[in-house]
Amino acid sequence: MNSAVTTAHSACGSELGLISVDQALQMILDHTDHLGVETLPLSQALNRFVAEDIYSKTQLPIFSQSAVDGYAICMDTDMPAESSFELIGEIRAGQGADLILEPGQAVRIFTGAKIPLQTTTVARQEIVQLRDSTIILTEALRLDADIRQAGEEIRMDQCLAVQGQQLSIGTIAALSMAGIQEVSVYRYPKIAVVITGDEVADTVEDLNSGKIFDANAPLIQAWFQSRNQQVEIMHVADTEQAVSALFQRLRTQYDLILTTGGVSVGDYDFVRPVALKIGFEQLFWKVKQKPGKPMFFAKSERPDQNPCYLLGLPGNPAAVYIAMQIYVSTLISTVQGQKQLPQWFSAVISHDLKVDSRERFLRMALSFDSGMLKLSSLPKQQSHMLSNLMQANCIVRIPAAQSIQAGQILQGLFI
Repeated sequence: MNSAVTTAHSACGSELGLISVDQALQMILDHTDHLGVETLPLSQALNRFVAEDIYSKTQLPIFSQSAVDGYAICMDTDMPAESSFELIGEIRAGQGADLILEPGQAVRIFTGAKIPLQTTTVARQEIVQLRDSTIILTEALRLDADIRQAGEEIRMDQCLAVQGQQLSIGTIAALSMAGIQEVSVYRYPKIAVVITGDEVADTVEDLNSGKIFDANAPLIQAWFQSRNQQVEIMHVADTEQAVSALFQRLRTQYDLILTTGGVSVGDYDFVRPVALKIGFEQLFWKVKQKPGKPMFFAKSERPDQNPCYLLGLPGNPAAVYIAMQIYVSTLISTVQGQKQLPQWFSAVISHDLKVDSRERFLRMALSFDSGMLKLSSLPKQQSHMLSNLMQANCIVRIPAAQSIQAGQILQGLFI
């Protein structure tokens, strides 16, 4: 560990050594590097971050085409109602347009079909009467009506997506239409989730012996699934030997070890001491926040010279949930080349809140009322409680050592 980090965190085990939320987030950004780049089929790249600018390999539309079902017409001037044209053929979408129109001629055409050479306008079928091999306009028609001109949306070699942009559903659809089939993206970390604790129940009968159901594994798994990512979840017993053996194996195979429980100072909290013993460098331990104070972040170098990060979360499920939204999200974005802090929104609190010495994260309901975003706190905020997440749609930062008054502006994250 370098001297600057050692000096700043030599007392992290004590209350005096707590660092702030913003300090912890900044340390994640400062001590984390992206994991490299890989090329993926576009269809497998949802939510990934682009590693280099992407340029169009074609123009859009690729060719000039009809915007409606109707008739492609050749005429030099605007056409009054009752103008008539010789109908010489039909072109469907996906069919070649080998015809060349001459003035006074028209072809039946359908939406998206390539217009024939010398087409000057398209008459939608609603303003056309068909009489044998002649069409007659029932309304006046101007030149260039209902034609999608080649290249009007995207030019050849136009930049479509920039480095660092996240590939949303819409972005993938737009890139696919432009002929992009593969993309270079920052590599997503391979993640092992370790649930510590001997108290986890496997069956209802286990509850009689003092065990509890595990909420953390389903919570974390669902969190990653909502982001189109998979993780490997495993449980470990509360013994130094079991934790050590598992960490020794995982650090050589994974980019991130995410743990729940075992990071405080109890007799059976082995995550931090084992990690330090096997060579992880502590970056921070304990954050001045509620819930989630005993958080541990460390880094190790794998045999292949790539980093392995370890983020130890508290065991209480509400603390885990809040840490996932704030710290895990930041860490995963950072290892994909996105060094940016959480994007907090601002809203007005609708009631008073009592003071607390630590910064708090409360689960709240956010609503839009009279042109304003308004926050309402929910009951049952203790770190072992999750039931209010069925009503919550955001988590809100409550500054330390401040008595919050109704009408005050606070920051939050959508969940």
